[in-house]
Amino acid sequence: MPSQLIIVEKSSDFRWSAPGVRVVTAQEFIAEGPSLLQRSRRIINLCRSYAYLSIGYYVSLLAEARGERVTPSMETITDLQVKVVQAQKLAGLERCLGTLVSVPRAVESMRIQIFFGQVEDRDLAEFASRSFELFRCPLLAIDLERLEGGDGWKVAALRPLDLRDIDATRDGLFLDSLAHFCRRPWRNAPSTSGPRMDLAILHDPKDPLPPSKLKTLQAMVRIGQSMDIAVELIEKKDYPRLTQFDALFIRETTAIAHHTFRFARKAAGEGMPVIDDPDSILRCTNKAFLSELLGANGIATPRTLFLTRPTLAGFENQLSYPAVLKVPDGAFSLSVKKAEGWREFQEIAAAMFKQSDLILVQDYVYTAFDWRIGILAGEVIFAAKYFMSSGHWQIIQHGEAGAYTEGRTQAIPVEDVPREVIEPAVRAARLIGNGLYGVDLKQTQSGVLVIEINDNPNIDLGLEDAAVGEGLYRKLLSHFQTLVDARHRSFLQPPAAEIPRPHLVQDLRDTGS
Repeated sequence: MPSQLIIVEKSSDFRWSAPGVRVVTAQEFIAEGPSLLQRSRRIINLCRSYAYLSIGYYVSLLAEARGERVTPSMETITDLQVKVVQAQKLAGLERCLGTLVSVPRAVESMRIQIFFGQVEDRDLAEFASRSFELFRCPLLAIDLERLEGGDGWKVAALRPLDLRDIDATRDGLFLDSLAHFCRRPWRNAPSTSGPRMDLAILHDPKDPLPPSKLKTLQAMVRIGQSMDIAVELIEKKDYPRLTQFDALFIRETTAIAHHTFRFARKAAGEGMPVIDDPDSILRCTNKAFLSELLGANGIATPRTLFLTRPTLAGFENQLSYPAVLKVPDGAFSLSVKKAEGWREFQEIAAAMFKQSDLILVQDYVYTAFDWRIGILAGEVIFAAKYFMSSGHWQIIQHGEAGAYTEGRTQAIPVEDVPREVIEPAVRAARLIGNGLYGVDLKQTQSGVLVIEINDNPNIDLGLEDAAVGEGLYRKLLSHFQTLVDARHRSFLQPPAAEIPRPHLVQDLRDTGS
């Protein structure tokens, strides 16, 4: 794990024993200066104040300039001082308060202390976690007032908490919260060195059709250890901890109106390498966008038409049967149907119009299998044949109550894949970005057709990796390491022309804060 550093204004401010984590003063940290040789660290800024141009302000400012990951970030410090921004965030936060039935009716106001999103009162656990998610301030003091009528609460004030104001009775909570944030037993003996990178893998243990099954992700954890890379499996609930990591690998089915997209945007906004990145999710999850993109760039696809409610009546003469109808924003064949005639076509369209105002209609192209070409940063890293489910026209056949059957997967050595399959797959992936993609293609007598581009392709033990083996996961992890190293170097060696000017001066003065 990358080293962690706690910054305080005076050594006496941190009264606890902290084996395994260095505690240094702000003056010592500032005097360090940037080092081209140092690994990226996690900086926990616990200075007494983050006020504009205070020593705590400069600790976070210089940490970011050195390529360190610091909490609180400059964005957080700015948000805490800009009243308009604070008010906007508080509006959503107050919905977590509820009635707080554990608080006696006679209590009209109270102050709570939140340490890294943790709080003593279980009734306030969601509120505390959400507070840390929104403001990312290590220590917060929040004043609550009871609403008129007594049935609810509101936030009266919110401010960073001075480390010295933590009551001795809360020492246990503080140390436990700090340990949870650092993701290490706080009282363990110090580690002499840490892994080169900390990678978070977002997954959903309850997903019946994940891009990678749990045993595959566990193998990545093990392989990462052998490469001096710390890999941790995280879930939706771990969103407040996201910035503790160097990079994010999303192994959930992605969607725009979904927490996976929120994770991707947060990671990208923090400058973390992330797969899938937000742009790739936006482009790949909508089949209408892909259809236009591929067509505009001369990549062969099945004939595709756009259907809307006003055009349905005159659509019959444009069809050949069977016809395939698709809701543009769908996954795992759940929103893909086949019509054998006009009447069935109309019935399917009517149902799909309840989900989307636009439907894709494609000519049906039968093949015994689809090619899946896995591409990472423009390089083919695996290839497989996905065979249709037995007796069905798709790879996955969905049944009642979530049941499904799936066709077999046959991994193929990349060098054995026909060139006419590889070339359009690579071209198509490059139109999306520089991430990880699975391009689906059909090889027919009249040529190869690109069906779609997936932003989070399936990768599982014994399936997609069967022809490549452990090397597939090593290639993925090495790619993340390369991106993390490049990010750190870019922070330490910015071109002179790109050195940012201190725009925050004007930003903060304009707010009147």
